Amino acid sequence: MPSYTRYPCFSSYMRARGPVLLRTARSLTANPSDAEDLLQTALTKTYMAWERIEDHRALDGYVRRALVNTRTSQWRKRKVDEFACDEPPEPETVPAADPAEQQALRDAMWRAVMRLPDRQRAMVVLRYYEDLSEVQTAEVLGVSVGTVKSAVSRALGKLREDPEIRPVP
Repeated sequence: MPSYTRYPCFSSYMRARGPVLLRTARSLTANPSDAEDLLQTALTKTYMAWERIEDHRALDGYVRRALVNTRTSQWRKRKVDEFACDEPPEPETVPAADPAEQQALRDAMWRAVMRLPDRQRAMVVLRYYEDLSEVQTAEVLGVSVGTVKSAVSRALGKLREDPEIRPVP
C-alpha cells in the first residue's frame, strides 16, 4: 500500500468529507431526503470498494462518480409519471352526505314517484327500482319499447320539476 494514503479508514473519510459530498448530492436531486439517500448509497459503494481503491487522494472523485451513476440509474428506473413535490398528492375526497339527509331525499323521491300517473309510476318503478331494461319493462306491461321510453322520459321530467326534490350537492 502506498504511503500517501490521506484517510487511514473509511469512517475518518466520511466524517471529513460528508458535508461537502452531501452538497453535491443535493445538487443532483430536488429533495433533501433523496439527497441523503443518494449519498448513503454512494458511500456504501465506496465502502465496498475501499480496499480496491488505490489512490485515496482521489476518493472525492470516486464518490462523486458513484453519486452521478447512482442518480442516473434511479432516474432511468423511475416511472414516467413520478415527480417530486412538496406535499404528497391526495385524491380529492367528496365529503360523505349526511345519512339523515340521504334518507330524507329518498323519502321525498318516493313521494314524488307516488304522485306520478299510474302508468308512468309503474314504468319508473320497474326501470329504476326493479332495475329492468326497457325491453323487459315493455314485456311486463304489455306495451311497446317506444311507449316505455316516452313515458319514462315524461315521468323523469316531472320528477326533475318536483319542488320537494332538491338536487344532491
